[in-house]
Amino acid sequence: MPIFGTTILSFIPGWSTEGGRFAIEKTAEYGFEMLEIILPASLDFDAKTTKKLLDNNGILGRCTLNLPTNCHIPLYPDQATSLIKSALDKVAEMEGDFLGGVLHSAIGTFTGNPCTKEEKIIIRQVFTEVADYANKHNITIAPEPINRYESYVFTAADEVLDMIEAIGINNIGLHLDTFHMNIEERNFYDPIIRAENRLKHIHITESDRGMTGEGNVHWDDFFKALAEINYQGPLVLENFSSQIRELVGPTSLWRPSKYNSEDLAKGSLLFMRKMVDKWYH
Repeated sequence: MPIFGTTILSFIPGWSTEGGRFAIEKTAEYGFEMLEIILPASLDFDAKTTKKLLDNNGILGRCTLNLPTNCHIPLYPDQATSLIKSALDKVAEMEGDFLGGVLHSAIGTFTGNPCTKEEKIIIRQVFTEVADYANKHNITIAPEPINRYESYVFTAADEVLDMIEAIGINNIGLHLDTFHMNIEERNFYDPIIRAENRLKHIHITESDRGMTGEGNVHWDDFFKALAEINYQGPLVLENFSSQIRELVGPTSLWRPSKYNSEDLAKGSLLFMRKMVDKWYH
């Protein structure tokens, strides 16, 4: 069975020591099995203390990283490589085996053109190097394709999978997000079937970032595909409530949310459990 998780964004806008403690405790209280920790770009993160807190609350932890502007790979490959390696060190300190997130580009950085052949070569070189570094710690890295309004580098599953096949390294996987899939993929079934065991992490989020099951995502197609490949990894809730005011700007929550953060998290967890029960026979 998949693992039911949520991100820190269900509780706090970004990682801090005290905020992290609150998010870990709430994750356990609400009935999730895992917390996805979005690492701050500063990497001001006490991995060992966090691991103890996770263990004490009986939940798993996984890390993701979103590259900042000064680490956009096509423009700053050396800085990006250095940051990803440092993030992998944090994962290793936390005794983790995974790093996902927007590892391919800085969100909101554009050239006005599609990703060029030269840029793709740079990206492959960086991923070859960081995957080799990750392999020494038995860590899998999994870039997350995002939508065209946030990036021009990886916007669909095929682009990531093509890179993985071109590089030929086993510890690079795919991190999918249903919000971005709803914009960029032709359907919710084919990308999962193509990915097979290279699918390592999933963000579960509705088309409007609200309550799962109340928007346009084709959840039956999605969970049918997951069951067909027997996906056993995390299903990580990533929806947002405007109740957490610091999220309004960064996540473009221009209208008030219908639900507060607690109802949104608990209701979405219930929905995920129902869909797994329905399709995982």
